[in-house]
Amino acid sequence: MATETFNQKLQDSKDLPKISELTDPKAISRYGGTKLLIAPALAYDEIMKKIPEGKIVTSDYIRAYLAKVYGADNTCPLTAGIFINIVAKASEEREEDETPYWRTLKKDGELNEKYPGGIAGQRCRLEAEGHTIVQKGKKYFVKDYQDKVYALKNA
Repeated sequence: MATETFNQKLQDSKDLPKISELTDPKAISRYGGTKLLIAPALAYDEIMKKIPEGKIVTSDYIRAYLAKVYGADNTCPLTAGIFINIVAKASEEREEDETPYWRTLKKDGELNEKYPGGIAGQRCRLEAEGHTIVQKGKKYFVKDYQDKVYALKNA
């Protein structure tokens, strides 16, 4: 059986988007409500393509934006991380129509070691766009990332 490419995974939305109704009090407290969105990978790709050169966005910001768009209280962080990585790897597979995935950072402006090229690859692309990367312990961050967040519209 042939292995699916990342672009095939990106295009396969299965039954998503889906809003799960949480009933566990701990989960409700953790996610800030009873409605947890599981958005399709294409929703992340669409947003990540909007981030212009010199700007960044965090996965948390995208999750909050999608929750608002779909009328949920929050967006599943696990699937968000998986789908953001699929977007990055699918972009690398394509010859054209690149998604600027390197502009999407993890929480608190942290670089994503799972992106194609790892930390070094993302760092190189971000520095080429004028960002300063700082190391804190073993992790790398965009300095003053909060000042460079791209404000998504229509949510």
